[in-house]
Amino acid sequence: MKQPKSFEEGIARLKESLDVLGQENTSLNDSVKIYAEAAELIRYCHDCLEKHKLQVEEIDLQLARLGGQEE
Repeated sequence: MKQPKSFEEGIARLKESLDVLGQENTSLNDSVKIYAEAAELIRYCHDCLEKHKLQVEEIDLQLARLGGQEE
């Protein structure tokens, strides 16, 4: 599986995978393959969110330090 270029691309590809899984004509073999790819996309998106969460927390910490210096 080619890694997405962005969180948004990962989410879009995940939605596409879920659409295919929901189709009645998707074979069991294809379903398992798509499920595995979806799991990788979920992991990628989760990692992106965690990375950005840490960045936001760092910004909040810097702002809190600034606020403490102004008092």
